[in-house]
Amino acid sequence: MKSILTFSLLASFSCIVISCGAPSAAENNNNKSTEIPVKLLPLNGQLNSNPAISVSGQFTTDDEVLLSFKTGGIIQRIMVKEGDAVKKGQLLAVLNPIEINAQVQQAQLGYEKAQRDHKRVENLYKDSVATLEQLQNAKTALDIANEQVKTAQFNRTHSQIVATESGYVLRKLASEGQLVQPGTPVFETNGAQSGNWLLRVNVSNKEWAAITLQDKANVEVEAVPGKTFQGIVSRKSEGVQPQSGSFTADIKLTGERPSAIAFGMFGKAVIAPQTIAATDGQGPWAIPYDALLEGDGSTGYVYVTNDNKTAHKIAVTIAGMEAGKVIISKGLQEAGALIISGSAYLTEGSPIIIK
Repeated sequence: MKSILTFSLLASFSCIVISCGAPSAAENNNNKSTEIPVKLLPLNGQLNSNPAISVSGQFTTDDEVLLSFKTGGIIQRIMVKEGDAVKKGQLLAVLNPIEINAQVQQAQLGYEKAQRDHKRVENLYKDSVATLEQLQNAKTALDIANEQVKTAQFNRTHSQIVATESGYVLRKLASEGQLVQPGTPVFETNGAQSGNWLLRVNVSNKEWAAITLQDKANVEVEAVPGKTFQGIVSRKSEGVQPQSGSFTADIKLTGERPSAIAFGMFGKAVIAPQTIAATDGQGPWAIPYDALLEGDGSTGYVYVTNDNKTAHKIAVTIAGMEAGKVIISKGLQEAGALIISGSAYLTEGSPIIIK
């Protein structure tokens, strides 16, 4: 009887152990239900299979300047025409000098009077007739008159326009006999004779993010067909140009320069961005809007995965937006794939399943 009882207890204990150690089918189904279905976009650090960027624009020297008179008046003479070559320091235009000469003379007479007044008060002060305050006031009036003479002489010096650099007259904006106000542009010139030609091109958000300074470019000049010139990217704009609604980049010609070139001439170029390589994973990346979570300024957040099983939330740098895409310049270097659908239901470390 005792043996039968012992066997029954052992059998019952074995059943309890077996049922506790083995998960049920219902529990397996619950674990699978916690996996969030998502869609992935593989990342390989490349913009496309052909990283070259084709652009076009106009030639400039990046040193155009609007020249004007410091003072207002009537233009007496203009010595150059549009297209003329000029040398640094060359006289280009002068105002009628009658008015400015009168202002200089008036300032000079005021200064001479202030000298006499100061001398008189100084002698009276020595005789104890004038007070110290009166002497100090006379000295102040003398100093003011002296500064007025300097101002008038400076204005007379700048009642004429001289070339700031050797180059060409691009535009003549006023004529002889015309009344101009101080600062009214009369000429637009550039320093083209120095040979510092630039091809200024418009680029999209995505192209702007891909281009870096010193990227090499092959440049074609419309006036020199069949020949290619070398250049480098020397500048990138830091904002959208209001006239074109796009970013700009300047390509500086290096080595041989074309002889037949002029301001505003059309040109084309092919830029080879240095940062795009299949092995470095440096981006930039064009991702769907839906993949980007909340952001602040140029910083946003996305979910990525490296094992296709777990989601991780990371910060990325936003470089721009275009054609339904967000351009990411940094942040995805170490990511295997980007989660582009289902992000709203994810948290850090969420298990995922690929749809």
